[in-house]
Amino acid sequence: MLRNIIEQVKIDQFNEWLNKYESFVIIGHIGPDGDAVGSSLGLWHVLTALGKKVQVIMPNAFPDFLNWMPGSEHILFYSETPEEVEKCIDAADIICLLDFNVLSRIGDMSSLVEKSSALKVMIDHHLHPGDHCDITMSYSKAVATSELVFRLIVQMNLLDKLSKAGAECLYTGMMTDTGGFTYNSNQIEIYTIIGLLLEKGIDKDLIYRRVNNTYSEDRLRLMGHVLTTMKVYPENTALLTLTDEEQDKFNFVKGDSEGFVNIPLSIKNVIFSCLLKEDGELNLIKVSLRSVGTFPCNELAAEFFNGGGHLNASGGEFYGTMEEAIERFEEAVKKYKPLLLA
Repeated sequence: MLRNIIEQVKIDQFNEWLNKYESFVIIGHIGPDGDAVGSSLGLWHVLTALGKKVQVIMPNAFPDFLNWMPGSEHILFYSETPEEVEKCIDAADIICLLDFNVLSRIGDMSSLVEKSSALKVMIDHHLHPGDHCDITMSYSKAVATSELVFRLIVQMNLLDKLSKAGAECLYTGMMTDTGGFTYNSNQIEIYTIIGLLLEKGIDKDLIYRRVNNTYSEDRLRLMGHVLTTMKVYPENTALLTLTDEEQDKFNFVKGDSEGFVNIPLSIKNVIFSCLLKEDGELNLIKVSLRSVGTFPCNELAAEFFNGGGHLNASGGEFYGTMEEAIERFEEAVKKYKPLLLA
């Protein structure tokens, strides 16, 4: 069926916690995406089915196109109810940290987690996991943290506790973190997992529509504007930029730029794409990177934008003006030119 990629000693230890403790908190990262929300809710559904007291917490809100996910209405946001979140963390026996590798990825919540006496488990698929947890389930070859959560459920013999609703959440996480299974998704066992999720009764076509076909007219017009300002470099590279002013002009809402960075990869010979997006709320520029083939956008993200991720899908951040961010990006392209033209 599936290989057991999580060490058995960690499975056994987590099983001991399940038998001993009742209060669980599940935390995702800042700017929660489909995988952060999907993996968290997938685990929430299973733990709830086991009779545990479980609360999912996100540092801030996620895009509207994820609001349909079963259980999302129960999520608490630190940006909206910090005192309630703090009480939940203080009362937790177990804190599950999903889809991030270092505590800085949860912003101001990091101090609350650090000082908590709760036992902590990390379930994540990013490189270079920190050492802040009692159990670390980290596997960078997984396509998504949702895949790891599914494998955890299987290895713990809890697949019967995974409902259709929980399966929908986990499928959403895997689908969104692979661009609809168009990158980082060549592993055979991924499709075994999809088959098992389909057996739970999910409608994968409906999930795709719920995530990708619910945008506004403003979002489409914004996409057109961004593409008209796209810059294509001779190094088989494309750059998209999006300022706060442009977002205001097109009535931007969270999630409207989702998928933009993938579009330039449809241009013949373009193997590397970047989106630089101003975020006035966080006072930084978010950097999204995508590539095809063997170009390592995760290495470039780490070296130039304090980021990381996967070979073909990575991200980072830049503190400065858009002009300075563009200059930094062009420096990166110049350094990586031999790989871009290989």
